[in-house]
Amino acid sequence: MSPAPVIIAIDGRSGSGKTTLAIELAARLREHRKVSLFHLEDIYPGWNGLAAGIERYVTTVLSPLRRGESAEWVSWDWERHYDGDARTTRPAEIVLVEGVGAAAAAALPLLDAVIWADSSDADRRARALARDGDTYEPFWDQWAAQEAEWLAADDVPARADVHVLNRADGTAPDDVLQALQYIPAVAPALLPELTARLGLQLLAERIDAQPEAGQLFAELFGGSANAVWLDSSLAPAGLAPEAAERSRFSILADDGGRFGQAVRHSSGRTRVSTGQATVTTDGPFFRWLDGVWGRRALRAPEAYPCEFTLGWLGYLGYELKRETGGNDVAAATPDACLLFAGRAVVLDHAEGTAWLLTLDAPDAGDWLKVARAAVAAATPAPGTAPRGNTPGRPAAPRFTARDTEAGYKAKVTEAQREIAEGNTYEVCLTTALTANSPTGPQGMDPWPTYLDLRRRNPAPFASFLRFGELAVASTSPERFLQIAADGRMRAEPIKGTRRRDTEPDVDAALRQELESSAKDRAENIMIVDLLRNDLSHFAVPGSVAVGRLCAIESYATVHQMVSTIDARLRPGLPRAEAVAACFPAGSMTGAPKVSTMAILERLEAAPRGVYSGAIGYFSLNGAADLSVAIRTLVMSALDDGTATLSLGVGGAVTADSSPQEEYEEVRTKAFGVLSALGAQFPSA
Repeated sequence: MSPAPVIIAIDGRSGSGKTTLAIELAARLREHRKVSLFHLEDIYPGWNGLAAGIERYVTTVLSPLRRGESAEWVSWDWERHYDGDARTTRPAEIVLVEGVGAAAAAALPLLDAVIWADSSDADRRARALARDGDTYEPFWDQWAAQEAEWLAADDVPARADVHVLNRADGTAPDDVLQALQYIPAVAPALLPELTARLGLQLLAERIDAQPEAGQLFAELFGGSANAVWLDSSLAPAGLAPEAAERSRFSILADDGGRFGQAVRHSSGRTRVSTGQATVTTDGPFFRWLDGVWGRRALRAPEAYPCEFTLGWLGYLGYELKRETGGNDVAAATPDACLLFAGRAVVLDHAEGTAWLLTLDAPDAGDWLKVARAAVAAATPAPGTAPRGNTPGRPAAPRFTARDTEAGYKAKVTEAQREIAEGNTYEVCLTTALTANSPTGPQGMDPWPTYLDLRRRNPAPFASFLRFGELAVASTSPERFLQIAADGRMRAEPIKGTRRRDTEPDVDAALRQELESSAKDRAENIMIVDLLRNDLSHFAVPGSVAVGRLCAIESYATVHQMVSTIDARLRPGLPRAEAVAACFPAGSMTGAPKVSTMAILERLEAAPRGVYSGAIGYFSLNGAADLSVAIRTLVMSALDDGTATLSLGVGGAVTADSSPQEEYEEVRTKAFGVLSALGAQFPSA
């Protein structure tokens, strides 16, 4: 008797390409493993024998294979319409079983993974008849009726681990193999394939050019369903060194190409789309992230100055707090959306260069050619000004506030009561403004909306994210957490805000007022202490240090008070867990974090979604750089041709807070985004 194999079922309706997929998948797996392949069509007892065939398969084939024993079974002779030869299927390290019913309910306890293959009805019929010709055609309707009856009572697609749209173009086996590596029960058996994937090669080209980033993004990724632009729209020239460092690089990427993937996580379920395959797994998001990131799979090319060497980009939503001490709250948007970029453009604003990055693959050369042309097209001719983006503005959306002025002030007072009772020291209370807008030419289009937003309110951590129907436009000035490839960590919390004024003397007075405010300094210092504690859990002892405390930085619409905390990650510790230890940002919760999140949940009585989470990248060299998702507009397209808009805003409440001043701070923070939309803060 052999050790129990890993058994993978490939199920789907007739003609969905299961047999070809199984054969090609087996061929790839046989490069490193012993593989057995079983076809259910060999055991069905006739054209009306689907149910009986499933029963035979489970009892005479699947059960002994699960025990590591050889399966002795009787085939069906389709020409004589009677039992055929006795056959044997021997166990192996991996067993693939394919056919209609391979993942039936009776088989499920004996399987390690289920793949559901699908194709259009027309394609399925054409494929099935092309393969079996006149033999099958008279029985197509009879067999299809059996399939429909079986699936009505046994919903295999709903519980499949992997779904694949099999277009018969040769891509399905590689897509499925990549998807299977995310299934815990199967991944150990695929270790050789995973190791081969980690042996990736990075191709890099430097171009001395300063393309207009918005035009370049539209050229390369405007048609991509999933795309990310981490946009340092605040020009680094003339900035303080710290602000210039944050504003040096812009990253433009999508999930196209051979290695592209897209990920959505909601309430403990992670769905990864890789090519035509989609795999769903259960479990915490940060555990999943640890499995795909944090190991130095790629090194930066020579003279390349950025920490990003391809990898995962997107956002982590606030409700991931369920994994870091907060309660489990469901949000309307996914708790995390990321894409894996196997190709990207990195703009170095300090040196005036564009870097083209791609993983070595058969399509890499073609993409580099396209990217070079796009950079050239987006680069202004010498002596000319960059082409400006002046999109037409649609009718301004009418926002409503979740809290009235009186209601928000009452919540501030309630937060102060919690402080007085010793339950918290600082409460970062938030609210939300929401609106509905038509989409299309006369309505809200996320892309021109973001272009207008970045033009009016540039920021070092501006970003535009598109994940299908969901778009995120952010002009965040705040870094949540940076982890360098060599383990250096940095957090830069912002606490303390004043509006800008067009009158220089008034503006200077507002800046001075913030700089001298004892209340704002107290808020900032409390968050600094919280982040020092968060970082210390994974830091080398003695490495946590505050480099800047309560410094003032000025942006297009606000002055901000910023501090910098540095540390060094202990070697060998999981980087995803280091991110989790700091999540969500203390500047968006208050202190102490866990108990204050519970207070916030009661006061706010609504999920925050993307807002208050983090936006950024997780690079293949182990680096990460994440901003706090503030000054962030979230747009979700609906099936009825409209879109919902959401803008989160808030501020830190302390014992010394004035409810009126806290409400005015909310209005100040909303101004930058609302003004770009031509919208007004809703009246009480």
